[in-house]
Amino acid sequence: MAKTPPERDDSDPWLPEVQPESYAISGELVRAVSEALEANDEAEAQRIAADLHEADLADLLENLDRDDRPRLIRILGDDFDLEVLTYLDTSLREEIIEALEPRQLADSLSDMDSDDAVDIFEDLDEEAQREILEALPRADRLVLEESLSFPEDSAGRIMQREVLAVPSTWTVGQTIDYMRASKDLPDDFYDLYIVDPKHQPIGFVPLSRAMRTRRPIPLVDIMSDDMRVVPIEMDQEEVAYLFRQYGLVSAPVVDTAGRLVGVVTVDDVVHVIDEEAEEDLLKLAGVQEADLYSAVLDTTRSRFSWLLINLFTAVAASVVIAVFEDTIERIVALAVLMPIVASMGGNAGTQTLTVAVRALAMRDLSAGNAWRFVGRELLVGVANGLMFALLAGILAWLWFDAPLIGGVIAAAMVINLVVAALSGALVPIGLEKVGVDPAVASSVVLTTVTDVIGFFAFLGLATFFLL
Repeated sequence: MAKTPPERDDSDPWLPEVQPESYAISGELVRAVSEALEANDEAEAQRIAADLHEADLADLLENLDRDDRPRLIRILGDDFDLEVLTYLDTSLREEIIEALEPRQLADSLSDMDSDDAVDIFEDLDEEAQREILEALPRADRLVLEESLSFPEDSAGRIMQREVLAVPSTWTVGQTIDYMRASKDLPDDFYDLYIVDPKHQPIGFVPLSRAMRTRRPIPLVDIMSDDMRVVPIEMDQEEVAYLFRQYGLVSAPVVDTAGRLVGVVTVDDVVHVIDEEAEEDLLKLAGVQEADLYSAVLDTTRSRFSWLLINLFTAVAASVVIAVFEDTIERIVALAVLMPIVASMGGNAGTQTLTVAVRALAMRDLSAGNAWRFVGRELLVGVANGLMFALLAGILAWLWFDAPLIGGVIAAAMVINLVVAALSGALVPIGLEKVGVDPAVASSVVLTTVTDVIGFFAFLGLATFFLL
């Protein structure tokens, strides 16, 4: 029989509303904290913020003004849980950490699960890392130092050191007694890992299965040996693929000798998937990292190089236009219609490119189905080209009362949309083949191809048929 949920206490108007469509903090809450800080009403600011979930407090800090963030942290004092940093935008972490004392950071890192502690620690500058390491107990210091020795974005960086590993000779009852008595277990875990005398994992038992089984039953009788083991240096993107492919909630991490050294859990993988998706999206736009909270100068500098590359690609398209300068002077209508052809090609190519890059990232597009994908996109390009050729041709005909101009733009539209579809599919596949990240370079190549081919086809056909 289903239990009736407890009634919500509405006595505090600033608690985030739990609504089906959104769990984000309200604008009213942010304004209330900002107004309390502006009025120097520290008690009110603390009252509103102290009971927020760590994720909601992170959102609140991100929405506050730069000067108000350290003030609120100081006001919260011991109520500020360092776990908030794991939910913060990485570009804000260093700013928040500067408001904390090294001893406070060290104490908080010691109380955290090792994966969360490493996630925060690795983003600090060298001086802050040194100060914190000096304040940490030796055991915690060694864990952090060893974790940082693993390659960046590897399983060793995201794994949790606290893992429940039990001998293959134990029974369910022995394991339960051990779990109740031990103080070194992770706060949350999903599987029990069975290890041999060499501390190599040979199977696992889901916690739910262990709790349903009678005490005298040996663990090896109920364990599953169909286990996906993660090498410690495996790239985090590979780990995310493993979890997504097999529907895992946790996976053991082993060192080069096959010994169990940690565990990757699904909450870590969710962050990895989010990071990888964000990275691919930003690369497609030529942005190195999310710069929502970056200074204007830093943002300008990071975007300059990409815009410089686009300048040269635009020059290439302009060179094509210059070749047909006489044609444009004699038929001014061509200058009006040129952007239509280039824009349609660029947008159509971007659609195919986005699908291809995402499919490559998700490993849905491989050598086995690449040509089928290219063929499909080619047919889509032909179909769209014919339909938009008809629309653009009729529009140009009626606009300039010239059927030949309508025919020229229609033909150019078909050519450019077909080329755009092929380029959007083949460029990322080709870049992937030669070891270049398709998310970084594909859009530049695609823009150049569609602009150059679009202008050349349209102006070339116009020169041939209209002059």
